[in-house]
Parts: sequence; C-alpha cells; structure tokens
Amino acid sequence: MADRKKTARRFLALEHRRQALVPLKIFVGRVVVYLTIASFVVLGALAIGIFGYHELENYSWVDSFLNASMILGGMGQVNELHTQAGKIFAGWYALFSGVVFLAGASLILAPLLHRLLHRFHLEADNVKHGD
Repeated sequence: MADRKKTARRFLALEHRRQALVPLKIFVGRVVVYLTIASFVVLGALAIGIFGYHELENYSWVDSFLNASMILGGMGQVNELHTQAGKIFAGWYALFSGVVFLAGASLILAPLLHRLLHRFHLEADNVKHGD
C-alpha cells in the first residue's frame, strides 16, 4: 500500500525548483495522469449537462448530448429552450462550462509548463553558480 501511494505521489507531485528534472518516463506518466484527470472532469461536466437538458427540457438523450457538448465546447446552444427552468439551467451550465474549460486546460498544461519553467530555473541556477 505504501508503494502505491509513493508511485501516485511521484506522478502527481511536481518537483521543487532545487530538485533535478524527473526522467522522461516519469514525466510522460505524469502527463498521462493529468490528462486522465482532466478527461474525467470534462466527462463529469458533460454528464451534468446531458442530465440537465434531458430532465429540464425533455430533450432526447442525443439532443441533450449535442447541447451539453456544444456549450461545454464554447459553441453555444443548438436547440431552442422552452421552459424557464431549462433557460436558467442553460445559463448556469454555460458559466460552469467556462470554469470547467479553464480547469481542464490548467490540468493539461500544468506538467508541461512546470517542466519548461523548471528547466529554465535549473539553467539559471547553473549560470549563477558557475557550474
């Protein structure tokens, strides 16, 4: 059990600025873990949208999927909304989708930008110390 926690921590935790860059294998594993987490966040948000449109607007599952995915992707509503509850849901879902977009993008970019900035710090420290 302790080994499993240590492995999970190695793929999630980002190294400190004074630590060496992790090997490429660990970095790729970290990117895969962060992509997986971002995918689950987006799929969860999509499920909320599909269920909301299905229940509040009585759309078919396919139309619910279409509207939820279009709003989540930033494209906007496809079908006309007929109920007050559906309109309120669509407004809140659009705001929620913006936050999910930012969270997903942050999760995807975090390990990539961290490695890039970490490399710059290591190079700057080497120049500063004359190594």
